[in-house]
Amino acid sequence: MPGSQRHRHKRHSRQILPFASLLAFFTTTALAQDSKRGFAFNGDTHVSDNSLLTTSNSPLKWYYNWSPYPNSNLVALNTLEFIPMIHGIDATQDSRTETVIKNIPQSSTHLLSFNEPDGSQGSGGSAISPEDAAKAYIDYVVPFRTGEKGGRKWKISHPSTTGSPNGLNWLRDFNTSCYEIDSQNGCPIDFIAAHWYGAFGGLAAWLGSLDEFYNTNDSSREVPLKIWVTEMALPQQSAENTVQMMNQTLPYLDKEQYVERYAWFGAFRTNDANEWTGDGVALFDDDGGLTALGALYMGGGFQEGQKGQGEDAAAGLSVSVGLMVALCLCSAVFTAL
Repeated sequence: MPGSQRHRHKRHSRQILPFASLLAFFTTTALAQDSKRGFAFNGDTHVSDNSLLTTSNSPLKWYYNWSPYPNSNLVALNTLEFIPMIHGIDATQDSRTETVIKNIPQSSTHLLSFNEPDGSQGSGGSAISPEDAAKAYIDYVVPFRTGEKGGRKWKISHPSTTGSPNGLNWLRDFNTSCYEIDSQNGCPIDFIAAHWYGAFGGLAAWLGSLDEFYNTNDSSREVPLKIWVTEMALPQQSAENTVQMMNQTLPYLDKEQYVERYAWFGAFRTNDANEWTGDGVALFDDDGGLTALGALYMGGGFQEGQKGQGEDAAAGLSVSVGLMVALCLCSAVFTAL
């Protein structure tokens, strides 16, 4: 899925702001500076939407699009941090992958690997066995960590599985295969990538399971690994239920020390949503105004119905919505805990 754009434009005024406005300003600024929030870009080419998501007081600091190719036509390379992904085995066999990753600005330091290998390609996953993934990871991904590839020493993640028992079992088998190939080092990792589609209780439990698997159960790890939630949403629920879930989720993720970054899946308009996600996950309404959910995700200073500036780009990425369906279906288990 493609990406979004940030325009930094600051205006200075000599007018004296009311105290409440000053308080809101400093609160929003603090959130923006310390924010863990980003977004998974899934094809919204509306200029006004992208400009709002990436305005100078936005809490969104990073994005990714399931590929190594930044959406530089929509997001200036010196604004948001782009996080590249090596989606599957095919990307490791494409000579362009390393070249494009090497040319990404030095501000980008993290690299995601293999999207939902326990899922099928038809559902947006990479469909890789733990054994094949371990070999490809050691042969192709690890050299980005050592600096042999990619023009710097990247911080790399293990593959991001679905948030299901199958995903955890896949990770166990992957870890076993890694040490069968390299008994001393296994598959080195710098951060954990997680996906979750479902209610807040399930999200908290899944992240706890990953923390236990990677940190609690690994006595050799001196520094605990941080988790990046690179996909999350509450599909097939009403807007009211989704807002309630987000109201529980954001304070938890912001406070939880082992969560380093997170991204909501829904940076698109309600009329671009599909049957699996439902309209409730969308950050924008049909006219490009923030939904209640969108205003909540953007934080203080943003309001429901607020629109960004700029004329809409020509439509032409409707195919990306189809891809969005596939990527959503990758989370095979939707658990409403």
